Amino acid sequence: MTDPRLNDPLTRRQLLRRAAVGGTALTLPALLAACGGGGIEGAGDTGTGAAGTTVAQVLADKLVFANWPLYIDISEDEKSHPSLDQFTQETGVAVQYLEEVNDNEEWFGKYQAQLQQKQDIGRDITVLTDWMAARMIRLGYVQKKDKSAIPNEANLVDNLKSPSWDPKRDYSMPWQSGMTGIAYNKKEIGKVTTIDQLLTDPKLKGKVTCLTEMPDTIGLIMAAQGDDPEKVTAEGFDKAIATLQDAVDSGQIRRFTGNDYTDDLDAGNVLAAMAWSGDIAAGLKNPNIEWTVVDTKSHIWTDNMLIPTGGDVFTASTYMNYVYDPKVAAQIAAYVYYICPVKGAEEQIAEFDDTAVGNQLIFPSEETRAKTFIFDAEAADNPDYKEKFAAVAGL
Repeated sequence: MTDPRLNDPLTRRQLLRRAAVGGTALTLPALLAACGGGGIEGAGDTGTGAAGTTVAQVLADKLVFANWPLYIDISEDEKSHPSLDQFTQETGVAVQYLEEVNDNEEWFGKYQAQLQQKQDIGRDITVLTDWMAARMIRLGYVQKKDKSAIPNEANLVDNLKSPSWDPKRDYSMPWQSGMTGIAYNKKEIGKVTTIDQLLTDPKLKGKVTCLTEMPDTIGLIMAAQGDDPEKVTAEGFDKAIATLQDAVDSGQIRRFTGNDYTDDLDAGNVLAAMAWSGDIAAGLKNPNIEWTVVDTKSHIWTDNMLIPTGGDVFTASTYMNYVYDPKVAAQIAAYVYYICPVKGAEEQIAEFDDTAVGNQLIFPSEETRAKTFIFDAEAADNPDYKEKFAAVAGL
């Protein structure tokens, strides 16, 4: 199943008008340049990665980077990625950029046999969602970062620093995030801020959609019921499933969707929906649609950079450091319009897109971030939970 959080490609390309991605050269931080003593390429130099792992600090000639489609800055003629070109100019490392991650399970299935045999899959960085990143780490399919090469990791926003599946961020670095909240038609229904209202208000009967992604839908319900979606218990999960089943049986829920709920909102077929912040940040045709965090907390999910078995650790870590420079992060954020994980990027965004300044869907305040949870990664990958949710959602 294709990951529904990816917006329609045409919607993404429309954002090009917002991305003033000229040829501004960006300089790697002096701390990184010092890694090799006299320069960044110090043959024979070593750095200490997580847990004392020794990594040869010599940049490779090429970095192979596997990512989701339309998930990085692109030039106005759609022929290049300015931030990648600048990385090459600064380091001499050519980047082979592959838009090959269309779905977490699909990508995992393609490379699982090689990873299981500890074989090099020819990728230095791949970007996967929290629960799949957790699986990759649990199975030993990824390598630890060279933290000595990533001084800019200090710019990681606080609420993403310690997920349960990688508490010290030894293996992962957030690429972009998104929040799951409630989108509603303010003209037709007013403001909808609670899951209870979404699932029980008779004025919304048959005019509500929920998401096909279990961590989003069940996580929001669990939080609303006072259970902890970051540490899922069987009791809490089953209680949320029962609530969801009641809403299905009563006809409250019109259907379960990927990001095609945006079509229903635009057309007026739906008055309120569980919705992803990135979709709303990109803009809908209906001007009456607003989005809000849920009063009992919204789900924040993250797509993470990982270094698969066989990848060049130092070169990958150097790139991670590069994109955590606030100016580079702002350049990327000006195109993708998801939640930027880098402190200081908001202060740089006006150079690339002045309409993004102050946009809470790209740069949530600390108050907003405090109203989010990260869904339990092991629960998200639990076959029994998946089966129960699929039965209720009709998947």
